[in-house]
Amino acid sequence: MNRRNILWSAVSALGAALGASSAKAATEAGARNKLKVVYHLNDAEKVNFVLGNIQNHIDGVGGPDHVTLALVIHGPALKAFHSAQANPDVSKRVGDFSKDGIELAACGNTMKAQNVTLKELLPGFVSAEKGGVVRLAELQSQGYLYLRP
Repeated sequence: MNRRNILWSAVSALGAALGASSAKAATEAGARNKLKVVYHLNDAEKVNFVLGNIQNHIDGVGGPDHVTLALVIHGPALKAFHSAQANPDVSKRVGDFSKDGIELAACGNTMKAQNVTLKELLPGFVSAEKGGVVRLAELQSQGYLYLRP
């Protein structure tokens, strides 16, 4: 009976030690490998909602240093980011996101269709030359999680 208790205690201690080691390794791996997320926006009526989601995401993880984010915009939603038409709140958020290192990609096909150049969009945008959907696929192939609010 005494041997069983000793053996059980040893096995329990070993299990606890291995569990703690695994938890520590997972935490350290998580710190090295930031979550990568791409947001997809093409609905004009969802512009403020999606920008709010991105800000909530940044706040929820403790700041922009704890996540790698991208926003890919195409279709009617891109008009909200034309410098001449953008409302002040959208302009401020885009500027903040750009400073935080978020990739802001505008679909090259949509830019042509809307007859707008990169210089006519809010500062911080890059062109997704091959198209917004191609950029989304590229980012997903690089391990980005896809969100379309």
